[in-house]
Amino acid sequence: MRRSEVLAEESIVCLQKALNHLREIWELIGIPEDQRLQRTEVVKKHIKDLLDMMIAEEESLKERLIKSISICQKELNTLCSELHVEPFQEEGETTILQLEKDLRTQVELMRKQKKERKQELKLLQEQDRELCEVLCMPHYDIDSTCVPSLDELNQFRQHLATLKEKKASRREEFVTIKRQIILCMEELDHTPDTSFERDVVCEDEDAFCLSLENITTLQKLLRQLEMRKSQNEAVCEGLRAQIRELWDRLQIPEEEREAVAMSMTGSNAKVRKALQLEADRLEELKMQNMKKVIEAIRVELAQYWDRCFYSQEQRQAFAPYFAEDYTESLLQLHDAEIVQLKNYYEVHKELFEGVQKWEENWRLFLEFERKASDPSRFTNRGGNLLKEEKQRAKLQKTLPKLEEELKTRIEMWEQEQSTAFLVNGQKFMEYVTEQWEAHRLERERAKQERQLKNKKQTETEILYGSAPRTPSKRRVLAPSTPGKVRKPVVTSTCSGKKTPRANRLGANKENLELSGSFLSGGYPGSAPLQRNFSINSVASTYSEFAKDPSLSDSSTVRLQRELSKASKSDATSRILNSTNIQS
Repeated sequence: MRRSEVLAEESIVCLQKALNHLREIWELIGIPEDQRLQRTEVVKKHIKDLLDMMIAEEESLKERLIKSISICQKELNTLCSELHVEPFQEEGETTILQLEKDLRTQVELMRKQKKERKQELKLLQEQDRELCEVLCMPHYDIDSTCVPSLDELNQFRQHLATLKEKKASRREEFVTIKRQIILCMEELDHTPDTSFERDVVCEDEDAFCLSLENITTLQKLLRQLEMRKSQNEAVCEGLRAQIRELWDRLQIPEEEREAVAMSMTGSNAKVRKALQLEADRLEELKMQNMKKVIEAIRVELAQYWDRCFYSQEQRQAFAPYFAEDYTESLLQLHDAEIVQLKNYYEVHKELFEGVQKWEENWRLFLEFERKASDPSRFTNRGGNLLKEEKQRAKLQKTLPKLEEELKTRIEMWEQEQSTAFLVNGQKFMEYVTEQWEAHRLERERAKQERQLKNKKQTETEILYGSAPRTPSKRRVLAPSTPGKVRKPVVTSTCSGKKTPRANRLGANKENLELSGSFLSGGYPGSAPLQRNFSINSVASTYSEFAKDPSLSDSSTVRLQRELSKASKSDATSRILNSTNIQS
């Protein structure tokens, strides 16, 4: 049994005791029955009224609770709908009082959430308003009369984060572009003349609207200023090049150049003005020194002709080069020609540099070829011979590769340009072929000269020994020491004198006709032939010949044969001389 039921039974027992106690008092007093009845009725009525009043109050409380539950349920449903949450569901069975309390607590919680969301929405809208004003963008589309959902608030936050990043990015871009614009304006000596330029340069950075249109306009302004700056730099560079060219043509002293060059750096308006004044001064000076300038241009023309490998016909095609009437029109023709030639060189620069490289390697190759035929190179001081041979072998491999590369590049260029690439007035490969052919012919000529020279030297040494002499007097045989053989002396027939007559052959016994030549040391018709030279002299000549690698193998073999014959003849001559002396 619940305690409330126990208390109710105790109340009934207490009421009965009280009534019994009243009856006992009434009996002791002697109150008549009718008065007892009246008094009992009063007690009953009094108790009944009290209980009715209490019941009415409790009924009223119940009604209020029920009404509060109904109101809370309605408000709670509305709040759930506004906050986009699931409706509230009471878990299990509960009393009216507990239900009312739970509903009221939930309503208060929902009201707090609604208030917080509204406040956050208001704060986000204020931030959005500020960002949109700076970025010149439309406000975020959201209904401020409704309670935003959690997803809507999250999306709003992400949108604001994007706007903040965009603002920071545009602000950084604006500051960077503004700095560049100020530098360009200072270099160009340009004063802001439009409202936009003044807003960019003069106004506070925070006051500038970072709209996409303004950023685009800002970029456009920077491009315009940079273009003007580039044009100004190009003009200044052109003026500097013109000044340097005029300096060279007019042969301006170095001291005067250095004095002007100090103010020629940069490209601002002040420098440009100074450069223009110097160029105008030099142009006027050029007009006063027309001949000197034209001659300087002609020197430069000749240099570019060499760089472009112009043939003599191509050089002579420019007739003004040879004119002597130094006028303004002649100067203009030379200026136009040098400009055209410079452009031509720049267009074909890679090919010309390749041809120049081949020319340098070719000259070095010819130099090594020349050194290879020089006998003095065998001294080999400092290991130069080995170095030269290595470089020569390397060049022999490099030249064909370089020629092949140039051939491929030139063929590609000729296909693109639909014209022939000329070097010294002819196609490059024809030019290369001619150079190789000329080298081959030169080697053949040198080889033939060496062979002829060696042949003559060998014949002379065979006939006269290693040191031929012109005969001056007739030699008389002197008595010799027994056991020794006198060496015969050769008398030269190259002195230009006439051949002795036949009737004097008996008197001049030193002359003997053999194969159309007269040799000394013999007698015609009877005595055997004597050759007046020593084996040692011929051998020394051959040793020198062997040191020269430029001599051909055929000459070496020929000389060896002559030496063999000479040694046999010398031995025979010694025996004959000995016999003649003894007799």
